[in-house]
Amino acid sequence: MAQDLFQSPDYFDVDELLTDEQKLVRESVRNYVKKEISPIIEDYAQKAEFPVQIVKQLGELGCFGPTIPQEYGGGGLDYISYGLMMQELERGDSGVRSTASVQGSLVMFPIFEYGSEEQRKKYLPKLASGEWLGCFGLTEPDHGSDPSGMLSNYKPARSESGDAGDHVILNGSKMWISNAPFSQVAVVWAKDESGEIHGLIVERGMEGFTTPTTHGKWSLRTSATGELVFDNVKVPKENILPNVKGLKGPLSCLTKARYGIAWGTVGAAMDCYDTALRYSKERIQFDRPIGGFQLQQKKLAEMITEITKAQLLNWRLGTLMNEGKATPQQVSMAKRNSCEIAADIARNARQMLGGMGITGEYPIMRHLMNLESVITYEGTHDVHLLITGMDVTGFNAFK
Repeated sequence: MAQDLFQSPDYFDVDELLTDEQKLVRESVRNYVKKEISPIIEDYAQKAEFPVQIVKQLGELGCFGPTIPQEYGGGGLDYISYGLMMQELERGDSGVRSTASVQGSLVMFPIFEYGSEEQRKKYLPKLASGEWLGCFGLTEPDHGSDPSGMLSNYKPARSESGDAGDHVILNGSKMWISNAPFSQVAVVWAKDESGEIHGLIVERGMEGFTTPTTHGKWSLRTSATGELVFDNVKVPKENILPNVKGLKGPLSCLTKARYGIAWGTVGAAMDCYDTALRYSKERIQFDRPIGGFQLQQKKLAEMITEITKAQLLNWRLGTLMNEGKATPQQVSMAKRNSCEIAADIARNARQMLGGMGITGEYPIMRHLMNLESVITYEGTHDVHLLITGMDVTGFNAFK
């Protein structure tokens, strides 16, 4: 089946399953990526700089909290539209998609789902517009895959008379936090005095709150990564999310973000496949295009097969999300599958380009390095495998 190299690979006419609105959303984000991201992203990646101008742009485009109701500044869109947005952003770069994923799924979603009406009205419109950038504080230096062991904690602030004040005192640290260095708001998960986990909204400028930047990354170089450090930070009690406690809060956020990753990484796979396909038709060796050789056709055929399977899996998952029927375990399967096929496709595409595949003239090596992070964050590859294993056997391999 012939492919239009400037459109999404669509071997099984998945477009026929999409509504006109969903296709319009995809086209608007695709055009934005072509105009604003693709021409600049390689340079930013080489310099390991975050293109801060994209925050406002993504807000104006509606990529922050697209499933949040419009009354709070969101787009009021369905989950397939959200997935297509993430797919197109990650065709540009995983770091750009991460910025949007964190803002929508990990910051805006918990405030909308578990926050008070006052919190929703105060924070969501500014986050949706891109006026404010947010981050999500769960992972700690010694507690990644097992967040229940977190050490970050808070206790009531005591007045001089010994009475409980209207603040709590937050201590601890988080690491590997996307958006942290540029964020105005952090949704932080910490334990109260009884050991129960709660979410707190911490604002930049609160005394004792710092966000050191993480340097030396070989992956997600266009995404700003940092730490969150809390040294006796006074947080108003009104900033505590009132409607959730325990790990249900942060894990439900991660489920939403993992859904976006399942779509996003397929976008990275599409870009690598498109690049390799074009190259195979242009690169002449032994007096003919390398696309005419069996081994190269095998690589391309396997790429488009895996992309097609992932597209169908994601579409079905999006339908279940829209109906409120999707389980976290199904999202885990889709996230793991998309990450795996994208990493494999990027690796094989890089091989097809030979030495050119490692240069910035083509996007493949950048995608390949990015995917090494995406396959690990928001639940490692092995953890998602065991989530599926536990779901089908009933046995918990984590304990």
